[in-house]
Amino acid sequence: MLPEKLKKIDQQLIDLLGKRIAILAESQSISLEEQITNFAFSLVQAGVPESMWKNLVTGCTSAVASRFSPPPNTKPRRVTLVGGQGMMGHFFQQKLSDAGHYVSILDRDDWEQAESLLEKADLVLVCVPIEHTIEVIYKLAKYLSPTTALADIASIKTPILQTMLEEHSGPVMSLHPMFGPGIKSFLSQKVVVCSGRGDDAFQWLLDLIQNDGGKLIVSTPEEHDQMMIAVQAIRNFKTFSLGVFLAEEEIDIRRSLDFSSPIFRLEIDIVGRLFTQSAPLVVDIMLATSERREAIKRLAVTYNRLAQLIIQNDRDSLIREFKATHSILGEEMNSAVEESTQMINTLSTLLAARDVEQKQPYFVSKQSAMPSLRSRSVS
Repeated sequence: MLPEKLKKIDQQLIDLLGKRIAILAESQSISLEEQITNFAFSLVQAGVPESMWKNLVTGCTSAVASRFSPPPNTKPRRVTLVGGQGMMGHFFQQKLSDAGHYVSILDRDDWEQAESLLEKADLVLVCVPIEHTIEVIYKLAKYLSPTTALADIASIKTPILQTMLEEHSGPVMSLHPMFGPGIKSFLSQKVVVCSGRGDDAFQWLLDLIQNDGGKLIVSTPEEHDQMMIAVQAIRNFKTFSLGVFLAEEEIDIRRSLDFSSPIFRLEIDIVGRLFTQSAPLVVDIMLATSERREAIKRLAVTYNRLAQLIIQNDRDSLIREFKATHSILGEEMNSAVEESTQMINTLSTLLAARDVEQKQPYFVSKQSAMPSLRSRSVS
């Protein structure tokens, strides 16, 4: 149980943070750098780590984006989430309900109620896995009123948007939330918007996303699908491959973290995050289109070419590869060091707090035999 002194200080901190966020909202011209560097000497005197202050300042500035409330006098809408029992369905149900809308769920065992749940809905949002999305659109379209707005949140846009336009005469829009499980709000999250027909019917939904701090990325379905080759398919394959390799090598992940840099730990966290998700979801993202499969094939060719240079101990060629890539990507990666440093500082703060909580010793040792990477001969 928290001591009373700590409770009192925490309440004061919360009150002060609320005031700080309110002042920032009134004067958004104050830069992050100015807020962070103004009190360097005071931080040292107070024994407050600079990274903690930086996280606090950054958090307050980002919180300004979530201070917007829903527009006044927003008319409550009747929304039906098709496949609303999944994680994204639950997320949208919570957000829509909190905003005062009437939300119903139509799941796989509820189709006898389809007419009543769909016919009078202002919005029908399809939240089913990719491989079922088009099939479900065909199935539900006959129940929709011409005034009902129809949207989906799948990670493929071109064929799905085209199917909705063909099967439904009313307003149509295709959305793709660019985040996964565990997100509690739209704050700083991106949602891709592909226009179909009757955009005005969706304005209240787009306003809800933006008022909760979300960022709308307007795109054609073709551009979206091209970008998702890199953003989703290739990234998932890279992470999936690393996880499979670590398992095959029987590496003691828990022990490896005792030795790891924050960057390695972040990589392991990303691998772990992928493998806690639904296997069909992850695999279907990689397999979804022939373009994705061909891109993954090309990535595998690149992996093999670079691996051959490693095997041949060809240092000069590897350095040339590095420099050639840097010359192409360098300018686009200017923010990478700043962003990754912020992530490392945040992770380091979390790990330090855990060590204090668990009373971890400074020295970490292990008596059992060290794991080894097993060499394999190619037959």
